[in-house]
Amino acid sequence: MTDQNVIDLGSRAVWVAIQISAPVLAAALITGVLVSILQAATQIQEQTLSFVPKILMITLAMLLCGPWILQTMMGFTTDLLNGIPGVTH
Repeated sequence: MTDQNVIDLGSRAVWVAIQISAPVLAAALITGVLVSILQAATQIQEQTLSFVPKILMITLAMLLCGPWILQTMMGFTTDLLNGIPGVTH
């Protein structure tokens, strides 16, 4: 295995990690911003108010994007395992 192969593998692993985490992080970010705007507009400064909507939106994002996330992870793992014979040369 050459240095370039290791760099490519690491780069692909980071890219897959970014892809599979993006939907959940985006849902949490958008929900957090919307709740913060609502809190600023109504002057309700309750710290625990943002947790319930975030948890609900993260759960919804996992339900909607879960099959795609699983498919992406399985594809990466399959490619990784299929590449093992090439490591020995």
